[in-house]
Amino acid sequence: MTTDVMGRREAATVADGATALESAGLALIRYGLVLVLAWIGAMKFTAYEAAGIEPLVANSPFMAWTLPLLGRQGVSNLLGVVEIAVAILIALRPVAPALAAAGSAAAVAMFCTTLTFLFSTPGWEPSLGGFPALSVVPGQFVLKDLVLLGASLWSLGESLRAARE
Repeated sequence: MTTDVMGRREAATVADGATALESAGLALIRYGLVLVLAWIGAMKFTAYEAAGIEPLVANSPFMAWTLPLLGRQGVSNLLGVVEIAVAILIALRPVAPALAAAGSAAAVAMFCTTLTFLFSTPGWEPSLGGFPALSVVPGQFVLKDLVLLGASLWSLGESLRAARE
């Protein structure tokens, strides 16, 4: 066997491994997003989570109106229902890409909204000199939504492409 043939086989093996890693990573992105949404959505039905999100909702120019209307637990429950529904829609990608696209679009809107909490809820840590030092809540808690927004955008694009095929 020549060196050239062995080199091509090794390159093919590396490429196959890279493709497998990419596929595994993409599955983890989609179903990790599903798990995070479903888990956090289920937690919204607890008094602990409702109390935890109350300051975020109360300071949000987009969501503050919901507290007097539904109350703390009512708002939390509504968000839980939405998050679980979005998770289910995204999980349906193998059988219903258009529904997964709708769920992904809802996730994009949801994470864009939660990222505004960085600016509407006091959260710069004064003991560290203020901006850009983020407090744990809301700062570090909400900052992860940037990655979840990216996962949602990827899922939306991929699901839209699959729905057209």
